[in-house]
Amino acid sequence: MNPPSRILPIIVFSQFCCTSLWFAGNAVMPNLLFDFKLAATALGSLTSAVQFGFIIGTLVFAVLSIADRFSPSKVFFFCALIGAIFNLGAVWEGNSLWSLISGRFATGFFLAGIYPVGMKIASDYYEEGLGKSLGFLVGALVLGTAFPHLLKQATQNIDWQLVIYITSTLATLGGILLLTFVPDGPFQKRSQKPDFSAFFQVFKKKEFRASAFGYFGHMWELYAFWAFVPVVLLAYQRLHVKIEFNIPLLSFIIIGIGSLSCIAGGFTSEKFGPKKTAGTFLLLSGLCCIISPLIIFYAQAEVFIFFLIFWGMVVIADSPLFSTLVAQNAPSEQKGTALTIVNSIGFAITIISIQLLNVLRLEISPEFLFIILAIGPLLGLLGLFRNKSLASPQ
Repeated sequence: MNPPSRILPIIVFSQFCCTSLWFAGNAVMPNLLFDFKLAATALGSLTSAVQFGFIIGTLVFAVLSIADRFSPSKVFFFCALIGAIFNLGAVWEGNSLWSLISGRFATGFFLAGIYPVGMKIASDYYEEGLGKSLGFLVGALVLGTAFPHLLKQATQNIDWQLVIYITSTLATLGGILLLTFVPDGPFQKRSQKPDFSAFFQVFKKKEFRASAFGYFGHMWELYAFWAFVPVVLLAYQRLHVKIEFNIPLLSFIIIGIGSLSCIAGGFTSEKFGPKKTAGTFLLLSGLCCIISPLIIFYAQAEVFIFFLIFWGMVVIADSPLFSTLVAQNAPSEQKGTALTIVNSIGFAITIISIQLLNVLRLEISPEFLFIILAIGPLLGLLGLFRNKSLASPQ
């Protein structure tokens, strides 16, 4: 039986609204540093706080099996509401560095009840065509995380607090819509109590491990690429002195274009299967890592921008497909916990790769930074295809 036609659009729109909380602070970061008289070094702390909050949140949600024990729609709603409140705290005039860090950490913590739980809700409705459904969902995440930058660009002559007000309002709206119109799905199976061993048990299944390791390799590259897109655009400008880019707008386009490739990848997986499709995208993005210095040094500006846009598409298109494989190869009663665990480890890996590039940028020319990211696709492909028994259902 097919779910009502409203279900997927509401999940996707709610995911977009709520994940706009993720980079709301980053979009107004210069304003935060100026208004609250913070040192430039605070930028890294405030950025990492959301990631750390998300990692700790996903660990807590996984260990307590929150998404499998309680109504996922209600979990999504309450996390959206609380996350919106903490996001709103950024406009408080009495903020200090630590209160801002705490607020961003708490926002990241409750995003753990939004992003992976949204995927759990989709998997409870769509056993068939899950890759396509998660393609729309991750596409919404990409747009949601990039949206505050576009919002800031559009409201640059207006108080920065408006960005915070709008993103908090959107998150509240997304939570209300999902709670009101998306009840628990027909394929949901609830756990009756916390299963503290689930964190380790899910990895005993070799098909699940293969899916997860492919995802981990993808995550090594993804957020580091997103974080350093402005750095590479600046590096190209320094090498080619007559070129001047609108770096905020180009960064939004390069990141945001991935929402379309997520959707396209979902449809492609209907024909070729999520394993083969995800592997192809991971291979293409790995090749982009390797040839990036040649493009930066020698390509004309138009070719350089086209290359980054192409990379922005392939670097994220495999994400919903890996999540599909994880969900399909996890025990049904532990599906939400499994997705949350994999998200937690994946985002922990992003911090390592981002910090590594941050250190290396002081030691090597930025034109060579992205070569390091090829490690992720290489290991991810090995993990994905070493297991010949991994199912790739269509």
